[in-house]
Amino acid sequence: MASAGSRLWTELARHEADGPLPLLLLVLTLTTGVLDAVSLLGLGRIFVANMTGNVLIMGFAIAGTPGFSLAASLAALVGFLLAVFVARRPVERWYGHRGRLVRNTAAIEFGLLLAALVVAIVRPGAPDTPSAVVVAAILAIAMGLQNTTVRRLAVPDLTTTVITMTMVGIVADRGMSARVKAARRILAVVMLLVGAIAGALLMLHAGIVPALAVATALLGIVFLIAALRSRPLATWQLGKN
Repeated sequence: MASAGSRLWTELARHEADGPLPLLLLVLTLTTGVLDAVSLLGLGRIFVANMTGNVLIMGFAIAGTPGFSLAASLAALVGFLLAVFVARRPVERWYGHRGRLVRNTAAIEFGLLLAALVVAIVRPGAPDTPSAVVVAAILAIAMGLQNTTVRRLAVPDLTTTVITMTMVGIVADRGMSARVKAARRILAVVMLLVGAIAGALLMLHAGIVPALAVATALLGIVFLIAALRSRPLATWQLGKN
């Protein structure tokens, strides 16, 4: 058991090929759970990270289903896609040093979440109000940037937003060699679930501002760890061709 735990820790934080990237991506997965709880419960029943769900919600809103915000879901979709389009070149440029790529992405996301937090403080509003639409767009931009970065990093089983194939892998893969991979996949699912629970509790009992503050703090942690671990030269920092 101790050996398995030690091997899992090595896979998450000290792997030769990926260094601390798996651990950082798990924290980003936790953040995603918090942010989708914020958007689903406070911005008009939309998603800012899961665009598959967001497209469905747009369909519900267009069909006239009560409680779904077409403006917020459209703003989230446009913001997400715009971020993916704009982020392509800087992500490719930063990819030569993967630690700095995560550091830079986390710094920009941190700034975006701070902006969303300021809007929520200054202009609090109910779902489907202009302030809610603005917050949805800002959060979706942050998630679009995160998705572009994570896709380029290509750390196995850790996408930080969509876990359907991760769950398939947990059930489908077999054998001794798959145990550590399965543990990492299970951790990804658990982190998203924990983030959703934490975000929902914050939204229900404290409101959108504390929930956004927690997500912002998590991104600050990712930035600090990435910045510290990026200083010494290591194999995992080099981009993979």
